[in-house]
Amino acid sequence: MSSNILDLDPDNEHRPARGKLLVSEPFLPDPYFRRTVVLLCEHNEEGSFGFVLNRHMDIAVHDLMDNMPPIGSQVSIGGPVQSGDLYYLHTLGPHVQGSVEVVDGVHMGGDYEQLRALLATDPKLSKHVRFFVGYSGWERQQLERELEQRSWLVTPADKRRVMNARDKDLWAATLRAMGKRFAPLANFPEDPTLN
Repeated sequence: MSSNILDLDPDNEHRPARGKLLVSEPFLPDPYFRRTVVLLCEHNEEGSFGFVLNRHMDIAVHDLMDNMPPIGSQVSIGGPVQSGDLYYLHTLGPHVQGSVEVVDGVHMGGDYEQLRALLATDPKLSKHVRFFVGYSGWERQQLERELEQRSWLVTPADKRRVMNARDKDLWAATLRAMGKRFAPLANFPEDPTLN
């Protein structure tokens, strides 16, 4: 581990797992995942999947889904896989049957009709739900290869960071929260050739 705070390639001791965040390295050339933060909802020997937390659409969820009350919740682009499908994370836990906890207090999925009924009854509950179109997926061993290529950093997730859809610079804020070894990466220019 380097003790140099200007090291732009610091060691990352966290491993991917459900409930961890993938933070793209500033050097990642993939335009889709450049400067993204992905919540891993599953990681096992078969592969991995999760949702990009910081790519948003200018559309409300009730404009996408029939019979959804006009709650005005912003929709995020969860990834390029199954981009015609709607997914959701929420903090409503046991109130939505069939949901699975992915981070302490944050659940994924569950009975859509039950969720819709809850939101119709009390639209203020929408602040407890994040909607995503599509998801991000990796085949068996694909994420491990990308980690070896230094495409991603891994850090623990928390409810506040996952559910805060309003954070305009989640990528940089997450790097800074990872500590002084990673904070300089947040200032790396998008196009280093312009410096």
